[in-house]
Amino acid sequence: MLNLLVNPIAGGKRGKRMIKNLSRIEGRLNKLGVAYTVYKTEKRGDATEITKKIIADGADNVIVVGGDGTLHEVINGFSDFERVTLGIIPCGTGNDFATSLKIPEDPIKALDIILKNTPAFVDYMQMPTVRGLNIVGMGIDVEVLKLYEECKIKTKITYTKCLLKALLGFKCVQFDASFDGGEPQRYSSFTACIANGYRYGGGIPICPVADPTDKQMDFVVVSGMGKLKTAAAVVKLKAGKILSVKESTHGNMKTVTVTPATEHYTVNVDGELYEDIPFSVTLVSDTLRVFLK
Repeated sequence: MLNLLVNPIAGGKRGKRMIKNLSRIEGRLNKLGVAYTVYKTEKRGDATEITKKIIADGADNVIVVGGDGTLHEVINGFSDFERVTLGIIPCGTGNDFATSLKIPEDPIKALDIILKNTPAFVDYMQMPTVRGLNIVGMGIDVEVLKLYEECKIKTKITYTKCLLKALLGFKCVQFDASFDGGEPQRYSSFTACIANGYRYGGGIPICPVADPTDKQMDFVVVSGMGKLKTAAAVVKLKAGKILSVKESTHGNMKTVTVTPATEHYTVNVDGELYEDIPFSVTLVSDTLRVFLK
């Protein structure tokens, strides 16, 4: 029995894209005689509650049919990791985490991975109050998301436009960060990014070398610079070359604690914004099982 957790409006076009994708998925399952149940979300937070309920009722899998936002909600409702496996059929606008796992965007190809392959361990990030699968960060990405939320039409192009707009008046964030229990280091940066997956924002490769199966997190900081250099850095960011910028600092670790210089701050976890949460991240490996190629 497959438990399909569906976000009906994932992928945009007011749900038309999901109707088509879900029809294809159900047609494939019906043809193969595979039993399944569809659970549809209606509002933000539903995926977390549905995940909790179906696992409590004995489900041994949760198959996400949606995007990064739905995945984020599901991992925050996940439990009983030894028994329950996560499946991903990417149907969102960006599908950044699925791409990091090399899961194809074609829903039938993604479904066939679930039907034919055995699950493998995938890392996730545990914070005191929330889990993340893809990216945890603060700085310019937060400002971009705030602008993006105000847009009526949400596409990859829209996100890029919000990024450029955010850069115009953005000031670097000040924070201390300690890694694997080491001494805190002071940073002034336009981003503080902890990466499990390698991209965000529908395809922006913030850390091209990040791998959700390598049992380590990647920390990326781009130190403060003038507007011209910042614009040049954004070009390299879009091209997947941000780590080549001399103002970039990159490292690997299993734990990170960030202490912002301001009392109030916003943290981006998988594209969701959280206010003033404890910014401490621990990588969890050999626990979450996901159907992979």
